[in-house]
Amino acid sequence: MKIFVTGGTGFVGREIVKKLHGVGHSIRILARNPESIQVIEEFQRYGVEIQPGTLFDADALQNGVAGMNAVIHLVGIISEIGENTFEAVHTQGTINLITAVQQIGIERFVHMSALGTRADSKSRYHQSKWLGEEAVRQSDLDYTILRPSLIFGAHDQFSMLFSRIIRFSPVVPILADETAHFQPISVEDVATAFACAVVEPRSIGQIYDLCGPEELTLEEIVNEICAAMGRKRLKLRIPFSLSNRLAAALEFLFPRLFRKAPPLNRDQLVMLQENNVGNPAPANQMFNLRPIRFRDGIRHALRCGAKDADF
Repeated sequence: MKIFVTGGTGFVGREIVKKLHGVGHSIRILARNPESIQVIEEFQRYGVEIQPGTLFDADALQNGVAGMNAVIHLVGIISEIGENTFEAVHTQGTINLITAVQQIGIERFVHMSALGTRADSKSRYHQSKWLGEEAVRQSDLDYTILRPSLIFGAHDQFSMLFSRIIRFSPVVPILADETAHFQPISVEDVATAFACAVVEPRSIGQIYDLCGPEELTLEEIVNEICAAMGRKRLKLRIPFSLSNRLAAALEFLFPRLFRKAPPLNRDQLVMLQENNVGNPAPANQMFNLRPIRFRDGIRHALRCGAKDADF
């Protein structure tokens, strides 16, 4: 099968491209910067075709999907900068891609959303993801929507961030509500689900939660990372009012001083105050998944992702 992948150079996208290549699919990726190291590596390792462009370039999207049998849409952001807002990327970008797919006549469309996505969410991230889902559902495409929980693995932004904090600081800040639970899932399990979904006709028209087998608080997640690194650290719960002011300052400073999205934003804090759990059973059954526990996967992820860490 010939598959067009958006977001193929990201943390999750690279694992999905690897999985698709491993089962014999031909892959074309949308690349904002075709000269980047990530794109070059994927070209050399997996023989991917490269379509330069973005979700806001109609010609690039039409050229990208031309001749393909299916589309896997992964593009997403966790923090905003400039014109790359949640609404622009998650909602309008998805609408733009659907338009190109419909014009070319492709029917199969596998869409990455996020666990917790819903119409009445307090976070703009989840609201924009919901509107992107709505565009997919209201199209005439043979769609499957996958909603991963917190994804961990080598080079992820979450566990690698905490591993750096744990290594260099005696205190680890806890920004989540103490009652909020998460179901971390490995990037390998997520990649397997996407690779299976694109060829599984029984998944058409369905929405699946992708989540791990256990519900953990953020403090429990940090404890597991500490254990994997052989470290003991004091955990300090930061009041929401204080962390919210810090996030606002980072949102103001980072784009202006570093031309980068901030490492923490107020929308993330909103999501950290609520449960992010789902029902993994339907996806596990459909895609024959056996998600590993966080403690069983994090050691390998940290060894691969934090090369300079002392375990």
